[in-house]
Amino acid sequence: MPHNSARCRSNCPINFVLETFGDKWTLLIVRDLLFHGKRHYGEFLASDEQISTNILADRLQRLERDGVVEKQADPSHGSKVIYRLTQKGRELLPIMLEITAWSGKHDSRTNVPKAFLKQLAKDRPRLAAQILDSLDETEKG
Repeated sequence: MPHNSARCRSNCPINFVLETFGDKWTLLIVRDLLFHGKRHYGEFLASDEQISTNILADRLQRLERDGVVEKQADPSHGSKVIYRLTQKGRELLPIMLEITAWSGKHDSRTNVPKAFLKQLAKDRPRLAAQILDSLDETEKG
């Protein structure tokens, strides 16, 4: 079943996004896939925010059910699974960049590298293309 607002409390687009990503973990998983090249379960567990295993498993299942993430067997490790963003998940990049820019502007303690914020302000389309190219390279192995 496609992910749509039929299961949501209302058909408001903001509500749809909140019901899809409105907890403190889901966008961090998307962040790790988009910006940090993480692909394996253990890599997500190693993130600074220290997500618990049960929450991580639940959020990955939800993201997969909603068509944002897909998983496949890791060809180099038979017992491991690789997670990757679907096209629907990749389309979150502009939103994630906007969140990063906003946080960089309003959080004096952000850990986003200054060079990244500068590039984001200077040429967002080029930066987005570079990130997507990097994802493609990561997914090739």
